[in-house]
Amino acid sequence: MGAPGPIRMPAEWEPHAATWLAWPHNSRDWPGKFAPIPHVYAEIIRHLARHERVELIVNDARAQAQAERFLARAHALTPSVGFHPWPTDRIWLRDSGCTFVKAGGALRGVKWRFNAWAKYPDWEKDERIGTLMARAAGAGEDRAVRGRGRVVLEGGSIDGNGRGTLLTTEECLLGTVQQRNPGFTRADYEAVFAERLGIRKVIWLGSGITGDDTHGHVDDITRFVAEDTILTMVEPDPLDANHAPLQDNLRRLKAARDPEGNAFRIVELPMPAPVWFDGVRLPASYGNFYIANGLVLVPVFNDPNDRVALNLLAELFPGRQVIGIYAGDLIWGFGAMHCMTQQQPG
Repeated sequence: MGAPGPIRMPAEWEPHAATWLAWPHNSRDWPGKFAPIPHVYAEIIRHLARHERVELIVNDARAQAQAERFLARAHALTPSVGFHPWPTDRIWLRDSGCTFVKAGGALRGVKWRFNAWAKYPDWEKDERIGTLMARAAGAGEDRAVRGRGRVVLEGGSIDGNGRGTLLTTEECLLGTVQQRNPGFTRADYEAVFAERLGIRKVIWLGSGITGDDTHGHVDDITRFVAEDTILTMVEPDPLDANHAPLQDNLRRLKAARDPEGNAFRIVELPMPAPVWFDGVRLPASYGNFYIANGLVLVPVFNDPNDRVALNLLAELFPGRQVIGIYAGDLIWGFGAMHCMTQQQPG
C-alpha cells in the first residue's frame, strides 16, 4: 500500500526528532584498527545528544552494557540516548535503515531492500533494521517496489533538498559493478523516487571517488546545503584519480536546474590529501558531513584542508556549531559521519 497524501522527503537541515545510530561491533570492518572506533562513536554521540535525541541500536544486552561504559567515560550517557537491542551485521544506518518521509503530514519510513551494497554476503540482519526503525518511530512503513520486485537502494546514494530535487550518481545506480537492480533504467529510478520520496527532478552525476566500496555514493562527493545551494568536492591536482570525475560532476551541476528551471548556487570544496592504510586508498572526503539540530559534524583528517572545510561549512550553516571529528581511523571502515547516521524528521 502506498503512503497517503502528498509525499515529501525533508532536507537534512530541517528539524529532527532524533538521529539513529548503531553501536560498532564488527571488528572485520576495521581490521587491525577497531580499538579506537567505539571512542569515536562516543564522541559523536556526546555532541549529538546535546542537541537531539539519539536512538542507539545495540546487538544485545551485553553490547548495550559496553556502549554505556564507553558513553559514560565520554560524558555522553544522558537521558537523550535510547537503546534498541536489535542485531545488526554492520552499523551503516544511512544505507541499511529506512528513509523517513512526510506523507500527508504523517511520518512514514520508506523501506528499501538492503543487500550489503551488492557486495558482502552478510546482510540479512541489516535488511530487517529499516522495518524496526519505522515501527519504533511510530511511522508507517512503505516498501519500495517496482514491477514484481522490491527496489534495492542505500540512503547514501541519494541526497535531497526538501523541495523535490534529488542528487545521485550514474556509477552507483546505473553501473554494472555492484549492480543493485539489474535491468533498471534511469526512468525506473526516477519513477520510484517520485512515488516514494516526492521527487520531481533528479540530478544525475557521473562517478564517485576512488576507494569508495559502495561504488559511487553521492554523500561522499556532493550535498545539498540549502534548497538552492549545492556543495561539491573538487580535486585540484590533475594527476589525482579523483580530478577528472569530480570536474565532470562540477560541469553537470553548473548545467543543472530545479523543477522550476532555476540554476543552483554551486560551492566548491577541495578534497583532503589521499588517505592510505595497509596499501588501500580510503574514501576520505569532507562531503560525508552530517547536519543535525544545532550542529554539523564534519570528518577531518589532520590535513591542511581541514580548516578550509570547517570554515566553509561554518559560513554555509551560520546558525549551527561546526565540529570536526577526526576520521582517520573511522574511514578504514569505508564510511564516516553521514554513512553512520539516519535522521528522523521532527
